[in-house]
Amino acid sequence: MDHRSGQKSAAQYLYPPLDPFDQRMMEVGGGHHIYVEQCGRPDGVPVMVIHGGPGGGCSPAMRRYFDPEVYRIILFDQRGCGRSRPHASVEENTTWHLVADMEAIRAALGLGPVILFGGSWGATLALIYAISHPENTAHLVLRGVFTMTQEELDWFYGGGVGRFFPDLWQRFVSAIPEDEQGDLIGAYHRRLFSGNLMEEMRFARLWANWENALATIGSSLIGGEGPSDYARAFSRLENHYFVNKGFLEHDGWIVKNRHRIEGIGADIVQGRYDMVCPPIAAYQLADGWGLARLNLIPLAGHALSEPGISEALVRVMDGLRTR
Repeated sequence: MDHRSGQKSAAQYLYPPLDPFDQRMMEVGGGHHIYVEQCGRPDGVPVMVIHGGPGGGCSPAMRRYFDPEVYRIILFDQRGCGRSRPHASVEENTTWHLVADMEAIRAALGLGPVILFGGSWGATLALIYAISHPENTAHLVLRGVFTMTQEELDWFYGGGVGRFFPDLWQRFVSAIPEDEQGDLIGAYHRRLFSGNLMEEMRFARLWANWENALATIGSSLIGGEGPSDYARAFSRLENHYFVNKGFLEHDGWIVKNRHRIEGIGADIVQGRYDMVCPPIAAYQLADGWGLARLNLIPLAGHALSEPGISEALVRVMDGLRTR
């Protein structure tokens, strides 16, 4: 029986766990060293896995979407998070630094064009890299699309999704004085970078728990308590990028520059009930892009671990190996 058959859990759709055949720390300038690993087939089809956040870090589970007999799987922790160092640092940490890091990884490994596999912020970064380096992008596999627009930020941090989750929204908002609640990203920024470690940790947990509680359609809505160092890195980095509008030149930059990648194929997997990154962004990205296929997954939210999303992503990757 196929190990990915059945309906009980996302894990049933995935390939068995893999061990890396190569792990390294790569110096990328500005005092940053980023963690890079490879697994699967050393001479296989290269796929670069781009984690979310910003600040999320890669995990062993992310290796399991790819047939190890076909793919050479490259994962890395972006600046400031995961095993990369310095931890939780925002110095010399912008979108354009991350794009340069991805290109440095590709060049250091001696790779030609690569498949980019990213979700949420990972989809954002994949799109920006592809727009910047279309000649080095073989295909895009995107999940939970986020195009780094003010409209998307307002939805999640300006009260839009709060209309569906008023209790959780109140918990997130009430930590901030009323006269600062008109700009929650800015208000949290002041506290996440206050220099008072205890205050930074408190607000990091509030920031991270707000997002975690809404990530899956079957969420318990309590958010959970992850490791303190993870919460601080995730929240500081994500907030840093959002305060700076993703370091893009103008709002809507990705869609406006989509013409640069319209000759590249894309598979977009999107939860129909994604409350973190609503489907309208994925729909607008795909609309008019002849080589893009949009797959809206019923009864699925945002997370990579949603069963329907896991199944669709494995199906996409299995399909690409036959082309």
